[in-house]
Order: sequence, then C-alpha cells, then structure tokens
Amino acid sequence: MKGLLESRTGAAIVERYLLLSLRLGRHIDGFVDFYYGPPELAQRVKGEEPPPPGALADEARELTRSLGGLGEPQRQRWLAAQLEGLAAVAERLDGSPMSYAEEVRRCYGIDLDPATEDELAAAHRRLDELVPGKGPLGERYRAWRRERELPPDALLPAAEALAAELRRRTHELFGLPEGETAEFELVSNEPWDAFNYYLGGRRSRVALNTDIPLRAEVLPVLVAHELYPGHHTEHALKEALLVDGRGQLEEAIAPVGTPQSLIAEGVATTALDILGKDAEVACAQILAGLGAGYDVELMRAVREADKPIWRTDDSAAHLIHVEGRDLDEVRAFLRRWSLRPPNEVEKTIEFVTHPTWRSYVVVYETGRRLVEAWTGADPARYRRLLTEQLTTAELL
Repeated sequence: MKGLLESRTGAAIVERYLLLSLRLGRHIDGFVDFYYGPPELAQRVKGEEPPPPGALADEARELTRSLGGLGEPQRQRWLAAQLEGLAAVAERLDGSPMSYAEEVRRCYGIDLDPATEDELAAAHRRLDELVPGKGPLGERYRAWRRERELPPDALLPAAEALAAELRRRTHELFGLPEGETAEFELVSNEPWDAFNYYLGGRRSRVALNTDIPLRAEVLPVLVAHELYPGHHTEHALKEALLVDGRGQLEEAIAPVGTPQSLIAEGVATTALDILGKDAEVACAQILAGLGAGYDVELMRAVREADKPIWRTDDSAAHLIHVEGRDLDEVRAFLRRWSLRPPNEVEKTIEFVTHPTWRSYVVVYETGRRLVEAWTGADPARYRRLLTEQLTTAELL
C-alpha cells in the first residue's frame, strides 16, 4: 500500500511540475525548450488564463516542500534544483528585486565567472602565434576564418554526412535507443547559430542559421553538439530509459532557466571531444571529400587557445547586467577581445539582452568547464550525464 501511495503522490507532484513549467511558458516565449508529455496538460494550459507570476512562484515553493512524497532521494534533489530555478524566473517576472548574479545562481546553481582582460590578452598572444599571415590579429583572424566559410547550399549535405559518421561512433561508444532519428533544416533571423528542436519519440529537428556563416571546422563541433553525442543523444536516451523505462515524466519537458539546461549545454559543448581526436579526423576527411577539409591539429590548438575568448559572451552579460555599462561600451569590448566581425558582435548583443536568453548565455562555457572537470574525459562518466538525473551541485 505504501508503494502505491508513493506512486500516486509522485505522479501528482510531477504533473504539477509539468503544469508549472508550461504555465511559465505562457509568460515567456521560448521558455519551454521542448515538451512531449501528456498532450492534455498542454491543452489545459493553452486554454486557461495564465496565472500571475507571483502565484507560480508560490506554487514552485509549495511544490518543493512536497517533494518528500516522491520517495526517491535522487529525483527529489533533481526536482528541488529545477524548482529553485522556476521560482527565480517567476519571482523576476513578478517584479521581485533580483540581481543578475542571484538570477544566475538560483537558476543554474553557479556563480558568474566572466573572462578577465589578462586571460583574454594571453589568448590573443597564443592566437597570434597560431594564426597564419601578417598584420593585426583581429583582421588576420577574421580573414583566415572566412577562408573556410561554407556556402548555404553546402550546409545540408555536409551536415548530414557528418551526422552519419558521428552517429556511428556515438552508437559504438554509448549506445542509442532503437528508432531514434534526426533531420536538418535551414533558417534565418534567429539569435543563435543552431538549435535542436527535440520532438519526442526519439526524434530531433536541427535548425541551422544561415545568418552567421558556418566554417568547415565548426560544422563537426556543431553536429556533435546538437545531435551525436550531444543534445539529441541525451534527450533520446533519457526518453527511452527514464520516461518510457521508469515513468519519470519530468524529463519530458525542458524549461529554460534551470540546472537541466546548464548540464545539457555542458554535455553538448564537450560532445565532439568525448568521441576522441579520431572522430574529428574522420569528419575533416569527409569535408575534404566535399571540398572543405581543414587542418585538424591546427584547429584543435586554436580551439584550445580560444577558450577564454568563448567566455566574452559571459563578460558582455556581466558588463550589461551587473556593471550597467552602455551597449556601445560592450560592443567596443567585444570588437576588441572576441575577434568577431561586427555582425556576430550584434548577434551576441541580441542574445545577452534577450529576456529569455540573457542569463542562459552563461551555461555554454560554464557548462563545458563543469562537464570537462567532472568527466575527466571518461566516456563512462559522460554516459552517466546522458542517462541519469544529476544536478549542478553534484558536478561541483
């Protein structure tokens, strides 16, 4: 009888969690990354007047207090961390005073760690040694990157060929659920370079943004990030093992602003590296066959040198939301240190000032460093992230 009661209580708790996330999604466009749970819950939320954010914050706190009814300590920890993020989002929507640092801490369980100018200067010195040619680093770096930009009509065949190779390697190393599939599409007018739309049923649709030219050496990283063994692999495995296998329906939704997002981006951002150098060599050979090969050793060295520069997005968010800097000052900072062309700088500004994505920007680099440190490049540990409910606190 006790087991039956815990099962019913747990189902009620998870249903309330799903409804809370969906209702917050009525207030923030794009807040629900994906949902493939019971369709009647989505229909209920769609047909009702959205509750005020203050009521949703109260629901998050009340639901946290009821988690003991689950009877599963790991699920309790995971849902408690998720609910802290949902409560913070709802409170901010309700107008509660909240610093940007507090928002990041409560949503993702991390502290802000923007790149310092000393770190960025060291990265520039190393890149100056690696990037061929003469002249100022910024001009040379941007010109060198343009040499490997892929035309839009080459993106789909190249991405599909890389996906097939990375899928094979992912299946050998981690396993994949039967029937999983993924497809690509080209889009424009988005603040990101690519996006995985997880559809449920072990299916993904990956959108590639043609506004930002994609380079040959970036495409394997991106395909691994979005598909194999990144986002799609994680979602498909958790759907098979946790949702279908154990009835943990909380995994059928992904609300932005929670530790789930941080870990997912950490998994995705380290996806190509966990497959090993041979995987990238194979990808470069595929691209060479399509007329777009690249020097793997050089690009891996450049990516390593680039790591502090990847954190300039975090720095830009810190300058805007913590220091209150003028946007023109932030543009000047990005033009100096990020080495990006003006159009990419504007995309960064758009992303870090977007109401949905302004704090999300920190999850990429912080997630990468967290996952790298926790896994130690061990595929067995990485597979745990693909198949288990772990929290930021556990990785820290």
